[in-house]
Amino acid sequence: MTLSDTLMLAMRLEEDPAYSKEHSLEQSRELERFLGGVERRAFRIASIAVRNDDDALDIVQDAMLQLARRYSDRPAAEWRPLFYRILQNRIRDFQRRAKVRAKVIGWFSIGPAERDEQADPYEAVPDPAASAVDRLSTDESMSKLEAALSLLPGRQQEAFMLRNFEGLNVAQTAMAMGCSEGSVKTHYSRAVRTLREQLGYD
Repeated sequence: MTLSDTLMLAMRLEEDPAYSKEHSLEQSRELERFLGGVERRAFRIASIAVRNDDDALDIVQDAMLQLARRYSDRPAAEWRPLFYRILQNRIRDFQRRAKVRAKVIGWFSIGPAERDEQADPYEAVPDPAASAVDRLSTDESMSKLEAALSLLPGRQQEAFMLRNFEGLNVAQTAMAMGCSEGSVKTHYSRAVRTLREQLGYD
């Protein structure tokens, strides 16, 4: 059973009145087909972004559930950009929480003599992000492209993956990212330039 199958089964088992009243059998089948078609690419995007398959699965499942619950009554043509906007929001939320946890843990590891009791622990601790070399060496099985993608700034990473992995056009990508089309073009061109340098094409 695929992730999308499991999700749709869970939705039915919940016996959500709103779901059962508002969705015809054909709508349900169309939503299942959509989710089945995007789940593998969505998982790859989340996996590259958070570098952990279990966390990526949770993020994708949550994004699917939110789309099914909140936007399944929207025209099917709108699902793709809506889904990827939800997915990117979930990825950013996860990364934000992870950064806060790492900073707070880092603050507690500082010796009492070094700790400024008046300082904000979040602001006082250096960013714990691993170096590029460390991140590349932690997962040697990742392709060069995926490794290079993981080093891009978040918005550049989003623009590149949505345009190339999912095939969204500029307008759809802008909707998914919650920004202007001009910003999408800027993030995308910077991502391509950086990737070409990282992969030795320049």
